[in-house]
Amino acid sequence: MNTPVDKKGFAQICIVVADIEAAAKGWADLFGIEMPQIQKRHLEGNEQYTYRGKPVSCDLLVADIEMPGFVIELHQPAGGESSFQEFLDKHGNGVHHIGFEVGGKRDTIIEGLAAEGYNTNRTLGIYPGSSWTIVDAEDRLGVNLNIKPVR
Repeated sequence: MNTPVDKKGFAQICIVVADIEAAAKGWADLFGIEMPQIQKRHLEGNEQYTYRGKPVSCDLLVADIEMPGFVIELHQPAGGESSFQEFLDKHGNGVHHIGFEVGGKRDTIIEGLAAEGYNTNRTLGIYPGSSWTIVDAEDRLGVNLNIKPVR
């Protein structure tokens, strides 16, 4: 690939779970920390959130566990079509994606991944101050990629 992903940009691991309460409690017990706060997030289907190329709306329950230099994100689909629900239906609990912050190279990296044959049309999200693209890399890398400029 002409513009490789810099390993220093590793920022997150996202684990999709069927029961976020149990998962959050398990991680908190493992690390000896307080249980992370669980938030409900709504992704509105418009030009700022698409799944497989079309606007869709969905809800997620999310809990973040801050680690040194990265975050473990727990996601439980809570209604609507999404990459997260697709993953849970197909695999059950598991690592949905690993995320990389790539700064201003984001578009070039996405274009390079598309040229290499990766499906870069899996999910696109735009939020204040940043954006993210879930790249379908399960078959080739064993996990999806989340490419974003910043967290």
